[in-house]
Amino acid sequence: MDSFVFVAVLFAALCHAGWNAAVKRGLDPLATTILMAIGAALIGLAMLPFTGLPENAAWPFVIASVLIHIVYFAALIESYAAGDMGLVYPLARGSAPLMTAGATTLLLGEKLNGLGWTGIVTLAVGVLLLSLRGGRTGADQHLDRRAVFFALFTAVTICLYSVVDGIGGRTSGNPHSYTLAMFVGNSAIMLVYFLARRGFTALAPLPKLWPIGLFGGSLQLLSYGIVIWAMTKAPIAPVTALRETSVLFGAVLAFFLLKEPLKPARIAAALMIVCGLVLIRLS
Repeated sequence: MDSFVFVAVLFAALCHAGWNAAVKRGLDPLATTILMAIGAALIGLAMLPFTGLPENAAWPFVIASVLIHIVYFAALIESYAAGDMGLVYPLARGSAPLMTAGATTLLLGEKLNGLGWTGIVTLAVGVLLLSLRGGRTGADQHLDRRAVFFALFTAVTICLYSVVDGIGGRTSGNPHSYTLAMFVGNSAIMLVYFLARRGFTALAPLPKLWPIGLFGGSLQLLSYGIVIWAMTKAPIAPVTALRETSVLFGAVLAFFLLKEPLKPARIAAALMIVCGLVLIRLS
């Protein structure tokens, strides 16, 4: 992985933490998520004439990714409804790199050297440690089981769509066109999911909040578009692991914007993440 790809994925991590904080800060996580999905789709539709459509071989991966993402968003929304961002976000994002590294090794034959594996494990453990004290106010001596379940289930979906999109981006002929097509399809499915849960009357207040949708949607599109592009330039596992450094940005956003506690144990865990980051870069 060259330096440009490395820095680009770190920037994608910052964008990812930004839109997750917006979802958690919003009054209604589901409505906020739908707004962002629509915003990303509108931007995608505007850009597709310039990038063109992905090659035919990539469309099964686009469809599979859309279906996995609807499960991902549903699990993420339930996670945020059950627990604080300081618990849910690190636990979901920290488990995913280990799952993805195992999956790409077994299924794709992408082998990592000792430094690479050590870096991914160190980063993942650091991310998981960030969540150990992440309960709701007054109940942070234990983990909320419902929040933990949905966070780990979210991690499984992250692993699945990472592998699918890594392969899909490589077979698409143009990872940017793949990303745009996937986000447009994802928006359509998410809208159906929203209407099934809330009904058409729930659409009425959404137009007033379109700036949130465009801002968050652009962050989603930019963040994941960079990741898919990076997975065409480097092995999938290290790229997805680097993306999880977003927990550092997420912890800072949770502290300043959401007023969630940032304790010494989480600072120590952040140092582990940085160590993992350095090892991945050196591998």
